[in-house]
Amino acid sequence: MTAERFQELPLEEVMGDRFGRYSKYIIQDRALPDARDGLKPVQRRILYAMFHEGNTNEKPFRKSAKTVGNVIGNYHPHGDSSVYDAMVRMSQDWKSRHMLIEMHGNNGSVDGDPPAAMRYTEARLSAIAAEMLRDIGKNTVDFIPNFDDQDLEPTVLPAKFPNLLVNGSTGISAGYATDIPPHNLAETLDAVLMRLDDNNCSVDKLMTVIKGPDFPTGGIIQGVEGIKKAYETGRGKIVVRAKAEVEQIKGGKEQIVIHELPFEVNKAQLVKKIDEQRIDKRLEGIADIRDESDRTGLRIVIELKKDVQGQGILNYLYKTSDLQVTYNFNMIAIHNRRPTMMTLPLMLDAYIEHQKDVITKRSKYDLEKAKDRLHIVEGLMKALSILDEVIATIRSSKDKKDAKNNLQEKFQFTEIQSEAIVSLQLYRLTNTDITELRLEEEELRKTIAELSAILDSEKQLIEVIKSELKEIRKKFSLPRISKIEAEIEEIKLTLDVLVPSEEVVVTVTKDGYVKRTSIRSHAASNGQDFAMKESDYLLYEANLNTQHHLLLFTNKGNYIYQPVYELPDIRWKDLGQHISSIVPTDKEEEIINVIGIEKFEQDDLFVLTATKEGQIKRSNLSDYAVQRYSKPIKTMNVKDGDEMIFAELVSPNKELLLTSYLSYTLRFNLDEIPVTGVKTGGVKGINLKDDDQLVSINILESGEEQEVFVVTQRGAVKRMSVREIESSNRAKRGVVILKELKANPHRILKVMVVEKTDSVTLITDKQIQETINVSDLSKADRYSNGSLRIDVANDGDIISVKVDKKE
Repeated sequence: MTAERFQELPLEEVMGDRFGRYSKYIIQDRALPDARDGLKPVQRRILYAMFHEGNTNEKPFRKSAKTVGNVIGNYHPHGDSSVYDAMVRMSQDWKSRHMLIEMHGNNGSVDGDPPAAMRYTEARLSAIAAEMLRDIGKNTVDFIPNFDDQDLEPTVLPAKFPNLLVNGSTGISAGYATDIPPHNLAETLDAVLMRLDDNNCSVDKLMTVIKGPDFPTGGIIQGVEGIKKAYETGRGKIVVRAKAEVEQIKGGKEQIVIHELPFEVNKAQLVKKIDEQRIDKRLEGIADIRDESDRTGLRIVIELKKDVQGQGILNYLYKTSDLQVTYNFNMIAIHNRRPTMMTLPLMLDAYIEHQKDVITKRSKYDLEKAKDRLHIVEGLMKALSILDEVIATIRSSKDKKDAKNNLQEKFQFTEIQSEAIVSLQLYRLTNTDITELRLEEEELRKTIAELSAILDSEKQLIEVIKSELKEIRKKFSLPRISKIEAEIEEIKLTLDVLVPSEEVVVTVTKDGYVKRTSIRSHAASNGQDFAMKESDYLLYEANLNTQHHLLLFTNKGNYIYQPVYELPDIRWKDLGQHISSIVPTDKEEEIINVIGIEKFEQDDLFVLTATKEGQIKRSNLSDYAVQRYSKPIKTMNVKDGDEMIFAELVSPNKELLLTSYLSYTLRFNLDEIPVTGVKTGGVKGINLKDDDQLVSINILESGEEQEVFVVTQRGAVKRMSVREIESSNRAKRGVVILKELKANPHRILKVMVVEKTDSVTLITDKQIQETINVSDLSKADRYSNGSLRIDVANDGDIISVKVDKKE
């Protein structure tokens, strides 16, 4: 009878020991991702099991239950729900930036609905998951026995892209939790490439390419400082808010429309909580809240009561609901088998070291294979060169073993070579085979040289990593979804927000009718049926924000400063309001141009203005921002009898092309015009004859080959290279670009810079239109008067010339 053995141990010691072991296990092998492939063990086992079973992207979907069974039976001896839940999460496009698993069937929803049971759904690896597993069969990663020693499983995947950053991770273990947000693939790969070029580059430099997280649900990220702190230390705080806009609806009411939610916010619960605030009368302004999401995308509509400002309600909801949440970076991953707080450089370095290891091992494997094959090929080539003796030797042998021995003794073939020779099929003894073998030998030697170079040179190894990363970026990169804003906006809970941000279409007609129109009204009319008087035409149309500004320039040398949100909000099909009812203007004052401005603080932008008498000036755009704007403001001191004919935004390094009525044309550098204050008169741009006047001003790209399209008052047009006009200096007479005729001479109506793909439409006062493709005209020289396209005697004088740019 065997004696029973007992150990007397203090409870604290036993508990401490057992819990210590359990903690070590769940930290290392359950809840935290590996810094190299960004996967937890269960995720790695699912991907490997699917790959091992051939459940890959190019093959049909397979029942999820089959995969779950494989994972539990071979690699992960835990409950099926833990495996299936991990599998489902890897297939949800609102959780992962790049799904590693594709799933058919109900895989849950952003409302928190559970997925269908695994017997109903089907799954396979995604295309990008194949990159996680590529080359796994080439001894690139270490394998260990599985839980029952019946099989082997990888300790890490080759991971051809930095999955930890791209898909992020979240998990809780004993004493450690991790929260790593998803990032944009292209940005992350650019950061890896930057780190490969400079292994000491700073976080500031890395952040020029990797801007910050890119959540699959989009949203707006605020707080660049928080992102920088997280990248430098592993911890940081950002604010993520929903993308929402305020829309005007009938009855003078507004509604808030939400298109994107913060990461991991449950949509159904959010809608329920906002609705509870409405029912509890905590938020009086809401009339109704509806979830209008469908297969085309997310859409939550919060309809407001009459005269309630949407922006104020939106700010209140940002403050009190999950429309705005705080995301805390806590970037912990398993690095060198221990939980480590990861900085961005450390993450990139861990991944790069892993890739160096993977590609070194792969190269060794491929090199070994290539050398083995070369050895056989050399043997076969030698055998074919002495074919008759080899055949004779084999025929005179007793059996296969004897034949091999004889070949080795007689011709000094190795064991491997002689095996290959005796295994040869007879058809391989044709003449073509020696050619194929020579080609194969050449390829093998080339491959061996390349692989040896990779193994011998760190530089070569890095080049291989770079080229493979670039290939993945080209194949899989997607545009950024989340928008990043530098500052965390302080929400002021006031219901009369000055300027709610709204995208609008702003229009100004030649006669001075202005309005802003909602995008919806514009879309409903398809941009057609614009309301204006018969003799009028559209001078300006642009998509602007209500927080932007308009500068309207007049022929009297004035400009009107007009915030977009103060423009009358009028339907597309209704006539706008005349500018004189907003800002008092003279009867003879006409608008010559309109410029939309997003912000005035731009040092490299100037306003260029010119008069018909040839005066020209340049002023800083920042000088045009004013606080008081109840009347037109002087922008150019125009003399009596003169008038302003041109106003345009211009950046440095440009050239100017000034053309007069009598066809004198002068080309000179923009830098010749000094930057002066807003109210000055400018300098002489071109030296005009007494009976002449300036009619066209064009801004040219300095040093580029460009063409102009010339229109005369007689209806003639011509296409001409700018090179025909030599570059000169300001205040000269210039050169003529038309041939002077004694009877009925041509005079310049308009000169425009065009491209070959453009078309130009001429409109007469009898509403006759003629459209000319620039490419249909052959290039003319300075002394040509072009070709007549409009019969002004019958069709009327040309009143408008428009250039249509072909995209």
